[in-house]
Amino acid sequence: MTDAHALYAVSPLDGRYNNRTASLSPYASEAALMRARVRVEVEYLIALADLEETPLELDLDERNHLRTLYQSFAEEDAQLIKKLETEGHGEFDATNHDVKAVEYFVRHNLTEGSEASAWIHFGLTSEDVNNLAHRLLVREAVDDVLLPELYNLRTELSEMARRYRDVPMLAHTHGQPATPTTFGKEMAVYAARLGRTTAHVDAAKADLRGKLGGASGTYAAHVAAYPDVDWRAFARSFVEEALGLEFEPLTTQVNPCDDLAALFDALRGANNVLLDLDRDAWLYVSDRYLGQEAVEGETGSSTMPHKVNPIDFENSEGNLSKANSDLAFLADYVTTSRLQRDLSDSTVKRNVGAAFAHCLIGYTKTADGLEKVVPNEEVMALDLAETPEVIGEAVQTILRREGQEDAYERVKALTRGKDVTLEDFRDLFDDLDVDEDVTEELRALAPAGYTGLADELVGDLER
Repeated sequence: MTDAHALYAVSPLDGRYNNRTASLSPYASEAALMRARVRVEVEYLIALADLEETPLELDLDERNHLRTLYQSFAEEDAQLIKKLETEGHGEFDATNHDVKAVEYFVRHNLTEGSEASAWIHFGLTSEDVNNLAHRLLVREAVDDVLLPELYNLRTELSEMARRYRDVPMLAHTHGQPATPTTFGKEMAVYAARLGRTTAHVDAAKADLRGKLGGASGTYAAHVAAYPDVDWRAFARSFVEEALGLEFEPLTTQVNPCDDLAALFDALRGANNVLLDLDRDAWLYVSDRYLGQEAVEGETGSSTMPHKVNPIDFENSEGNLSKANSDLAFLADYVTTSRLQRDLSDSTVKRNVGAAFAHCLIGYTKTADGLEKVVPNEEVMALDLAETPEVIGEAVQTILRREGQEDAYERVKALTRGKDVTLEDFRDLFDDLDVDEDVTEELRALAPAGYTGLADELVGDLER
């Protein structure tokens, strides 16, 4: 899309964010759906020719020619299919039916003298073609576009975890100062979570399931024409071997779509991890735990010249929230159909690409945000030094070890809701009835060193 056209796009996905969503066009556009439908029709025609029971014969040259219809699918092909649907072309009247237009497109492109015309779309319902075409596109979009971005984010988080594994940082639980951690360990948590949820996406993508059962899922037309053919075995072979999808044997006219719902839910799981990261990164920037690179010439505020805003994390949060809303709607909607078929899902499925596009924008914006930030170790160290009360947990735990029954209560009385210093703790230590070596152990405690096994935990990412 040209810059001028982008300014007039109805959706920001094709307008403002076109440069970020263009990689989905080969999988999410109407032309992409046309190409996938042509692929299904062509491969089905070839599979019919391989059946001994049918008189259809396709030599190697004609098979190769047919396959070029989707392998070399071009803009003029998409325009012809649209014309067949809306205006008609040559001997064909306007179909007002998108799948029938694809059937006529294949028929129009048969080699001269071919006897295959009657066998195109033989025994099929439109949903046989559509459910397979949609899954081919969804699988490729996830495989080629979304998963690589998720893998890249996981890699970046893992590298940050290792790089900053021993940088101490005050933790916050309930928004209040808590036992210190390290910045690297916190990034490792996100890397691990994203790794697990991305694996769920990959597994759901691999389990996409196709059907080929006819108008109500009974193979009725197929059996009427050739009762001796094992159509169930044929359908399974076609779906699994010709298209590389899993096979769904029990359906109505529509594929139940539980597989799509599982994929959408898996994507929401990965998105939720990144939403959590976006919000935490925003807070770290707000607390100045993270510094941001200022881009030359960029404006952070129209009135406050000093501003460097965490806009990438904010943009990602908005887009991932929109994606999750769309994915939840899609997962709920596509799994229901009145009786054996209604068409309400047809228009809904055309919005899968939009949900994926919001995912993609979110992933790339989070990546942009991570590239611009670096831990502000001085601010983190100062915050730790000014919050000595966080060693109270260690103090009362060591005293419990030494048999001090009122250890928790004594530390609570010293620290809860009060400003305390390390000297206040040392006064407490001097009043304790413990061995001198325990007193020295307590005096050695400091917030910056109270990070437990945080740096070692980062190593769990390699396991």
